[in-house]
Amino acid sequence: MSGKSIRSILIVFCLCLGLNLYGCSVDPELYSQEENWAYLETEVSDPKADVFFLCPSVYSGDEDSYNMSLRDKETKASFVGAINMEKDIYDDEDTRFFAPFYQQIGLNVYEMTPQEREPYLEIAYQDVKEAFLYYLEHYNEGNPIVLAGFSQGADMCLRLLKDVFEDASLQERLVACYAIGWQISDEELENYPQLKMAQNETDTVVIISFNSEAEEIEDSLMIPEGSRSYAINPLNWKTDSTFADRSLNQGACFTDYDGQINQEIPALTGAYIDEERGALKVIDVSAKEYPAGLSIFEEGIYHLYDYQFFYRNLQENVDKRIDAYLDQSAL
Repeated sequence: MSGKSIRSILIVFCLCLGLNLYGCSVDPELYSQEENWAYLETEVSDPKADVFFLCPSVYSGDEDSYNMSLRDKETKASFVGAINMEKDIYDDEDTRFFAPFYQQIGLNVYEMTPQEREPYLEIAYQDVKEAFLYYLEHYNEGNPIVLAGFSQGADMCLRLLKDVFEDASLQERLVACYAIGWQISDEELENYPQLKMAQNETDTVVIISFNSEAEEIEDSLMIPEGSRSYAINPLNWKTDSTFADRSLNQGACFTDYDGQINQEIPALTGAYIDEERGALKVIDVSAKEYPAGLSIFEEGIYHLYDYQFFYRNLQENVDKRIDAYLDQSAL
């Protein structure tokens, strides 16, 4: 048995000791403390919806560390910065924005096998679940909910849907889940009937997801070779292979850790969904212009740009889905 496998077994054992029967972490009041929230917007009166956002990967990890510490001030600053980069897609003056710090896994964990990763992902998810349940009890007040996350954050969103949103009354509060940059398989949809993929621009209680890559890519961390994911094209809001011309792209926005848009490029690229992989093939950019950026990705995988390439289209779509949800609720 490999050292990593032994370590994974030990982590599972520790989890079993450290978690109670319902899967909550040792400190049930962790998220009663404001310091454990990157964003805790409670001041907006009569909001149209709440956004519960889960941060993408910012923690690198090291040889002896696989989950971010909630006491790591430097990484927590990057955590807030990564949220700021896409916050304005989801948040405006009519919504409240909630984003918990959580013990996300390090990028080094993605170099492990899926089986070896799982104990570390479970540590991350237990924080996410506890934060969400605390939010529901103390802050939600019956408001419609937009779940949103990118990359690891998307994975965490999907875990929440599978675990917590079995409750039909909670499903009724879900506007949509934006789980961008992660795989969603046939098996998941079959096993979890509450997971429903978006079919158009304004349907609700659905998942919006896609993974951007160059046409020649056949394998990635998100969609391994031989597998398939579900997707919707953020330019034409179709789920088939219909090509969407770059003229439909309202604006790619490249943001910084303060949330400022450093560059905006209308009509940057068109895209279509590959029927075999379910990936979003992005055709008017090159890997030289937009490098993969991380060693876990080969060139031509545009994961880091998933939301940036389609920023304005996503921003508009969040508003449309919230309005559609409110219109349906008023009937």
